Amino acid sequence: MKQSSGNFSPLAARMLGSASISAKLTRMTLVVSGLVLLLAMVAFFIYDLVSFRHNLIRNLQTSAQIVGTNSVSALLFDDPESAATTLGALGNSPDVMAATLVNDRGQVFASFEKAGVRELPPTVGLGRGVNDRTWTTGNRVLLAHRIVFEGKPAGTVYISARLTETSRRALQYLLIAAVIMLFCMGAALLISATARRLIARPVIALAETARRVSREHDYSVRAGPHADQDEIAVLIEAFNEMLSQIQEQDRALTRARDHLELRVQERTAALRSANRELEAFSYTVAHDLRGPLDAIQGMVYLLEHMERAQGAGQEREILEQLRNSTRGMAALIDDLLNLSRASTAALKKETVDLSGIARQIAEDLRRGEPERRVEFKIAELPPVEADSGLMRIALDNLIRNAWKYTSQHERARIEVGMMVLRGETLYFVRDDGAGFDPRKNDQLFQPFHRLHSRSEFPGTGIGLATVQRILARHGGRIWAEGAPEQGATFWFTVKSASSAVA
Repeated sequence: MKQSSGNFSPLAARMLGSASISAKLTRMTLVVSGLVLLLAMVAFFIYDLVSFRHNLIRNLQTSAQIVGTNSVSALLFDDPESAATTLGALGNSPDVMAATLVNDRGQVFASFEKAGVRELPPTVGLGRGVNDRTWTTGNRVLLAHRIVFEGKPAGTVYISARLTETSRRALQYLLIAAVIMLFCMGAALLISATARRLIARPVIALAETARRVSREHDYSVRAGPHADQDEIAVLIEAFNEMLSQIQEQDRALTRARDHLELRVQERTAALRSANRELEAFSYTVAHDLRGPLDAIQGMVYLLEHMERAQGAGQEREILEQLRNSTRGMAALIDDLLNLSRASTAALKKETVDLSGIARQIAEDLRRGEPERRVEFKIAELPPVEADSGLMRIALDNLIRNAWKYTSQHERARIEVGMMVLRGETLYFVRDDGAGFDPRKNDQLFQPFHRLHSRSEFPGTGIGLATVQRILARHGGRIWAEGAPEQGATFWFTVKSASSAVA
């Protein structure tokens, strides 16, 4: 943003420009002094010329009156030679060019012409009651004076003059003004040097200190003190006080940052230790429970074959319940392992074909329950850069969840697809099964929370929580839409998608 130049004119702003304060003070002193001197000299010059011109004309008028008085006797006694001698006295004036004496009848009685002048002054009649009159044209002046003797007009004196002294006076004045101007400008330079020493240097030193602090971020630097107790001293003191406050705040910030980094390191170490313990616990539980479960399932298998040979029906029912229990326990262990892996396993990014994984899961479900009549519609999904194992777990949970909640319908439809909304690729798994109450949407992705009873739909309540953690680790999110007996749609995103379909 451009700052206003205050009350300076555009010319003054261009003259000052972006120079230093010292140069600006010098220029301003010279400009102000020069303008003031110039205006003063112009005013005195005009006044002097006007006054000088007026004095010259008044002197000419006096000369005309003297010549008229001295020519009265010549007019009365008809003595042109005496009148011519009287007019010749005007030759001593450098401005008078010619003169003419006219008698009371309007006839030229005597005349005078300076050497080189071939033009007599014109004789212009004076009005009644007018004894003196002056005509000026440029530097030329024509004066007329009526000679009155004993109350009667005796004649008229005409004087033609050129005010050449005015030009010489103006030239002398300009020379004197130039000398005075040079002297004053020299004095202005001395004054500006003093101003620079008293004002500019402390300000320049302060600006240099501020530039150093800004460049080096060294808040221990201080501006030098100022001898005078003026506004500059107050400015320097306030600047140094501000630097002290900034330095103290910087130290406090450094201490807080170091303390925070130490706390973060401690919390990170504690979190890593807790994750290792959790992972070790999960694997211990999985391996410690997996062995006895496998043994129980083997014994159930042997007992089932033995009892089948003996034809005992009640024992077979008990064995079937025992098998279902062990299967549920094995499923819980697998879900706990997947949940742990979703949070702690290191990501191994690679190109993942989501459509291929979805088709494999659908084939596995069909082979497991061939009697079910479920239509799968799996679109061609763009590949993503993600962890293949974790994305398989996420899709397996979503598709198996749809398979489970459509199990009470004679015919069902499960769809896996995508759409692009405002430049973002959204994937979805949709079914037309039991659906859910949308008022309990916030409980869907919490571990061990179920919206249906185990008697309706078996499960551990961990699958959707596992999916949410896997997608969060890939920079994505998941949400659901549904209604009771109107199916459900699970939407999710993967931030690391390598391509998007427009």
